[in-house]
Amino acid sequence: MPIHLRVMLLSLCVATWSSSAVAEDGIWLEEGRARLVAGTVERTIDLAGGQPATTSLKVAGQEMLAERAREFSVRIARAEPNRRPAGVKAGVGGTIDSVATFRPGKHVDPATYDDRELGIEVQWVEPASIASGAWSGSFDSLRHEITHPRQGVTRLSITAAAKPGQAMGKVTMRLCYEIYEHHPVVRKWIEVANEGDNWLRLDHLWIDDLVLRPEVANRTLLTPVEYGADASVVGFANETGTLGLIAGSEVPSALRIIAMQGAMGYRPEYFEWILGPGESFVSEPVFQYAFQGAVEKTASAESRPMDRTLEGPYMEFLHTYVGVAGDDSPYDAPQWLTWANFGPNLDDALIRQMADLAAKAGFVQFLIDDGWQQERLGTQPNTRTFPDFAATCKYIESRGLKLGLWLSCFRDPDSPDLAQFPDARTVPLVKRLGGFGMSFASPWRDYYVDDLVRLHDAFGVVYFKQDFSNIIYGDVGVGHEGRSRKDSLLRSLRRLLEVQDTLRRRMPNVTAQLTHEIYWDTPGLPCDLAVVKHVARYHVAPNACFGAYRPSGAEGKPGPDPAELRAQLRAGCLDARERFYSHRGLPVACLEFYGAATVNYRGSLTPETQDRQICSWLMGAPLVFSGDLSTLTEENLGRYRQRFELVKRLQDQYGIYQHFQFSGVPAPTDMDWHWWGKLNKEGCGAVVVVRGSGGAEHRAVNIPWVKSDGVYRVTTLLEGKPLGIFKGSRLQAGAVDLALAAFGQEILEVAPATSE
Repeated sequence: MPIHLRVMLLSLCVATWSSSAVAEDGIWLEEGRARLVAGTVERTIDLAGGQPATTSLKVAGQEMLAERAREFSVRIARAEPNRRPAGVKAGVGGTIDSVATFRPGKHVDPATYDDRELGIEVQWVEPASIASGAWSGSFDSLRHEITHPRQGVTRLSITAAAKPGQAMGKVTMRLCYEIYEHHPVVRKWIEVANEGDNWLRLDHLWIDDLVLRPEVANRTLLTPVEYGADASVVGFANETGTLGLIAGSEVPSALRIIAMQGAMGYRPEYFEWILGPGESFVSEPVFQYAFQGAVEKTASAESRPMDRTLEGPYMEFLHTYVGVAGDDSPYDAPQWLTWANFGPNLDDALIRQMADLAAKAGFVQFLIDDGWQQERLGTQPNTRTFPDFAATCKYIESRGLKLGLWLSCFRDPDSPDLAQFPDARTVPLVKRLGGFGMSFASPWRDYYVDDLVRLHDAFGVVYFKQDFSNIIYGDVGVGHEGRSRKDSLLRSLRRLLEVQDTLRRRMPNVTAQLTHEIYWDTPGLPCDLAVVKHVARYHVAPNACFGAYRPSGAEGKPGPDPAELRAQLRAGCLDARERFYSHRGLPVACLEFYGAATVNYRGSLTPETQDRQICSWLMGAPLVFSGDLSTLTEENLGRYRQRFELVKRLQDQYGIYQHFQFSGVPAPTDMDWHWWGKLNKEGCGAVVVVRGSGGAEHRAVNIPWVKSDGVYRVTTLLEGKPLGIFKGSRLQAGAVDLALAAFGQEILEVAPATSE
């Protein structure tokens, strides 16, 4: 009998099963409990007494929980007086200079989210702390239901209603759990429905309030913790690394928290949600993905089951069920952009000069960064520097380049936006460059989408880089969705991400990018699960373009030592590899790291350094390059073109950007050897190898990711030398012997062959 039919029958008859009777995946309702079985992960939820709580979370039969879980927890308070907090008008709360908060340690102090300074008089009284493992005093009427929302997905919903007489009034809580065919994962979220007459505030919300055993609480960050944001993906393993859980939070930006012991929820400093009568709140999902297996010694390192799971089935789960917006967007690589050497000092003549050189160097996309618009704000071209911006854009396209534009969410007082939406600025006002931050939680967001569509139609723009920060400061403007400054943070982030969904629907041939700054602040946040669900590219912090020397213009002043600049260029390459690797819990092709410097000062950019740039950025996709192209020699231009054509051929033939393997080989280093895979499911594609300042001249390069019974032809593409035909098992054992000079690199093509 198919699984979905069997589960439906079980949900109707609530049969009692012994533990040994369940051999396949499914959700099972037993006497007083629910059991969720998904591959090697099994979660048991006690339903007795109307107090659902997870009592067991096992991976391959091994218990992960230290104690009975509280399951979730939240605090609910009611408004006094009972009304929606009133929005405030521009000018209330003063004006914030966003640039003043740009340094680490100078981000917005959460204490500034106190609404009393804005004159908002609503008080939140009689707060009740609710945890599902101990909510029988406040909730009853427990109901549970098993459904199948789509193919391969089974959902358990557990619902309870607040008892009469509670200060919160009539509230319904729903816990939702999903399992997915062929994946050892349980995904969960919380729904809160306000069915009464009270205005309510939710805060201190933990979506999955559990504590893992100390034996399995060895943490590995799979996205970074930095700039005030917690990781989005964290691995929890036992001491030997043979089994554990990959915890993923789909909460956006700085609002998420993954506790040291595994609980996942919203960071209290930044989260609250105000619910009016008849409204509901649905949390972002979180999940635990199980892994198990042996730690295998390879020819160069150890292959751990968490790493093998991350680069294989876990990544398939993200693409199939969580969602990766970049799957439907073109990879127009490589891109060159104007910022590194020119900043906002752009004009038509410069753009045409750079477009000629970019085309000659083999770039595919040309992004005009900040500086093409009036006063560097809005979306109206600066007619002083670009008398005919449409002609400028057409010239770029005539050189065979696709056009990208930078733009911000700030507008000057004379912009068409403010003429049509005079109340669309965030409140408190956020100022930069004489303009103000606009609110995505206001009707202006629809104008914003229409405006980008207009730019696409008028100028042929197929790539938008969206920048500048305003969400972090809160927004309680009249007519905006935010009901308090903290409440507005999640609302605005959600609306920003919804805008990206709308852009994809309206312009499916256009790629959208968010910067770390628009997603929170500068220096800004690492990429996360939430953002890759909605936007094709994410620009990670910190902004860096090592080796992009800008001459001062002072006559007689000596410039830097070219060797020092070359060392900076190499440092930028290592930085890129480390940034990609630190985000290995995500599809790294969605990341943009700024950037590989296209500047040659007295021989600083050698062809070998160019190769290192291309190899390093090829951990994901070879984006982004920036720098004064007029400094490049003919040899530099030819080298870029040759290598870009090589990488394009690999992408066209194998889809290398979508793949990244790192298990069983050394981690990024500039002291020794390091390599990684860009191989498809058949084990074909590219293996990128770099050597640092040290290490042996020869190295056995093992390729663990090929099929052991496959046969492959291996060729060095930079040197252009065939290495032979190998059985997959030999490649896994390190049959490829490679020689590289210090700071050398190579790309190995692994192609299918018929016989060894």
